[in-house]
Amino acid sequence: MDALTLSPADPAPNAKLDDIATILKDHPDRCIAVFPECTATNGRGILPFSPGLLTVPEKVKIFPVSLRYTPADITTPVSDSYLTFLWNLNSKPTHCIRVRIAEATYNNAYSVPRRDQRRNSYETNLLDDLHAPLEKRNKPVDGSLASLTNEESVVLDKIGEALARLGRIKRVGLTVEDKEKFLKVWNKRK
Repeated sequence: MDALTLSPADPAPNAKLDDIATILKDHPDRCIAVFPECTATNGRGILPFSPGLLTVPEKVKIFPVSLRYTPADITTPVSDSYLTFLWNLNSKPTHCIRVRIAEATYNNAYSVPRRDQRRNSYETNLLDDLHAPLEKRNKPVDGSLASLTNEESVVLDKIGEALARLGRIKRVGLTVEDKEKFLKVWNKRK
């Protein structure tokens, strides 16, 4: 039933979290599946990706994979429509899943040092930030989408565009928080 609920925005206080590079180091001979949207979707739009995808080492191939269910009514249901979802899922004799795989992509931003993470004054230049907009100067390193560098944004955009092309769907700017707000409004309309 976890697939039918929203994941919490923040992990539990005692949760052990690993980045993708650590998982790849622990399991070098396995394929790792990552769901970069961090939530289930209805197959009609691609949400912005989690910055966790940027922890993939630069020499590791990233293959965007699109899974498209036919008929489309067996995708993740909206709250309180679970019985309809189960009926649609179990009443059809067959379900098809179209799998499309894009060309390999690499994380070119993995080895590029972030401005905020430079160690000493010899690696920094005060003139680097002179032409940057005020809101981009001294960005916090907190893992949020607002603190991404240009190289990191390009990597996420490239993978997002590949998935949109494969699935023949649009990229939307809605976040997981927007999805939670929608579900609250949906549940209040009763």
